[in-house]
Amino acid sequence: MARLQLRLMFDTVQMGPGKAELMEHIRETGSISAAGRRMDMSYKRAWTLIEELNTAFAQPLVQSSRGGAGGGGAQLTEAGAEVLRLFRQIEAELAEVAAPHVGALEALLRPAGDIPDRK
Repeated sequence: MARLQLRLMFDTVQMGPGKAELMEHIRETGSISAAGRRMDMSYKRAWTLIEELNTAFAQPLVQSSRGGAGGGGAQLTEAGAEVLRLFRQIEAELAEVAAPHVGALEALLRPAGDIPDRK
């Protein structure tokens, strides 16, 4: 079964399924490091992706506070929640519109066991 992935490439940033998933995990866990761990991603990599998003959009998408006695954390801002909602909505609508075309393309493929070895 084919799967469709959306990647939006703006002049200043790319937004794709990985960044959307990271944002969802931040929303669920309240932590950039915990969100990164859920994706087998280092804290540095997760932080870098969030910084890319926060820099590119007019308003920050994730707000974080440093650790300490009370502990730190992170949360999506209203802008972050809206960007995530819009991205997921575009994905859903794209999948619905593209489904017949993807199915038609898939029907033209050779069965997986019939693909010749290219050695």
